[in-house]
Amino acid sequence: MTDPPTETGNSTESQKKTWWTRLTGGLRRSSSALGSAISDLVSKRKLDAETIAEIEDVLIRADLGVQTADRIAAALREGRYDAAISADEVKAVVAAEVAKALAPVARPLAIETTKKPFVILVVGVNGSGKTTTIGKLAARFRAEGRQVMMAAGDTFRAAAIDQLRIWATRTDAELMAREAGADAAGLVFDAVAAAKQRGVDVLLIDTAGRLQNRSELMNELEKVLRVMKKVDASAPHAVLLVLDATVGQNALSQVEIFQKTAGVTGLVMTKLDGTARGGILVALAARFKLPVHFIGVGENVEDLAPFSERDFGRAIAGLNE
Repeated sequence: MTDPPTETGNSTESQKKTWWTRLTGGLRRSSSALGSAISDLVSKRKLDAETIAEIEDVLIRADLGVQTADRIAAALREGRYDAAISADEVKAVVAAEVAKALAPVARPLAIETTKKPFVILVVGVNGSGKTTTIGKLAARFRAEGRQVMMAAGDTFRAAAIDQLRIWATRTDAELMAREAGADAAGLVFDAVAAAKQRGVDVLLIDTAGRLQNRSELMNELEKVLRVMKKVDASAPHAVLLVLDATVGQNALSQVEIFQKTAGVTGLVMTKLDGTARGGILVALAARFKLPVHFIGVGENVEDLAPFSERDFGRAIAGLNE
């Protein structure tokens, strides 16, 4: 379990950093791997067909996806073909094309004030960072002055319930929780009803981590969805899939299955601080076109921030702000 960060020590130091510093730091493994490969390829070589093909291979290996790699290769051919080119010039093209690919999905999570509560269901596999993400979102919404309730729907893990209890205390948010092993659907039913009665602005619902290939667990998630609609037919108003960036290509199958089961409306990508596979976000955008609302590059509250396609493109390419 990851405990909510305290207000002293490392947290204070993190708060002094800019988001850009945290983002580039988190993506350093991705940008270093990509940048080193590009530098090796273009040093003392002209941008001929072979070099472009090799750059394209590097981009695909970086999990950017075939579609985006093709676009970058095409951009490199325009006006630069058979000419000397620097690594930074290639990186600039990569950054621009990555930003272009991500622009359609870089959309903030809009809380509709006409929906009370605005119900956000958070799903994903074990270890993706769902519970921590819920805590960080609660802190963000409370800072905006919203009344927040969290529902500890991961009733299989006592640690998840305890973790949300800590976040509820820290953020002054309400918490709906029962003992470990309780019926998750019943808890969610009561949470939606209570949030509606109390005029809560946002209800964040945690769910048990589910492997996307376990049909019986997916059936339980469907039950949770059915039950909440008995209280509010329009709920959930957002279904956020939390993805662990370190899983790379496996994220594609996770999105596909959860989208079918839960009707995913947006993505949160976590753990970009521990992987050289940040490029998978680009492949996800190209294939599913789902909004990317937030990305996380660390454990502190400020390490989860709204997604910016320009910042991400430049950071993953290893360019300065």
